[in-house]
Amino acid sequence: MERSLPGKTLRIRRDYFNCIDIIAVRPGETIGVQSCGQAFAAHHRKILKEPKAALWLCGGNRLILIGWRKLKAKRGGKLKVWKPRIKEYTQHDFNVATVEKSSIGIEYRKTGCESIAPTV
Repeated sequence: MERSLPGKTLRIRRDYFNCIDIIAVRPGETIGVQSCGQAFAAHHRKILKEPKAALWLCGGNRLILIGWRKLKAKRGGKLKVWKPRIKEYTQHDFNVATVEKSSIGIEYRKTGCESIAPTV
């Protein structure tokens, strides 16, 4: 779900939630996909630093990073083929936890989606 913003000299591209290029939808399932070339580690770090990625997962959606690279088809051979490297993220991949005090002064740790959900 990448969108291009018009610019005078160059085109600015923005990913949906700063980490999703493609959104795949079917009944009962929504998947956000970040696709990249060989910069898999850089995109992995980008996703883990993005708070909106955790919010995407908390909405019951899936998030996948696919990095494409050319590898030899056979050991010792010359033929190279494009192969994907795939990482699916879960809420456990994000350090989603906060420490709060209860009304009687006891500290407790909230984990999971309730700790990043916006309060009204």
